[in-house]
Amino acid sequence: MFDLTVPEFVLALAQIVIAVSLIAIVLLQSGKRSGLSGAIAGVADTFMSKNKARTWDARLAKATKWVAIIFILLTLVLMLMRRNA
Repeated sequence: MFDLTVPEFVLALAQIVIAVSLIAIVLLQSGKRSGLSGAIAGVADTFMSKNKARTWDARLAKATKWVAIIFILLTLVLMLMRRNA
């Protein structure tokens, strides 16, 4: 049923680890709630967000981007390996 070679098994295991870490990173981020108070405080938000790149949420957002890119590339590699087998 599952006739994986050793490299395919290692990549599939890595993909599972990356998928779980991607889920964890997304769940750790704070929600972007911007109702009426977000519209009123928009000017103060842009003024106060000059150090936003150093916050925990900014680091999590950057990590989300890179882990998602790795996940997509790994999925494509696994798909090509299974297609050629």
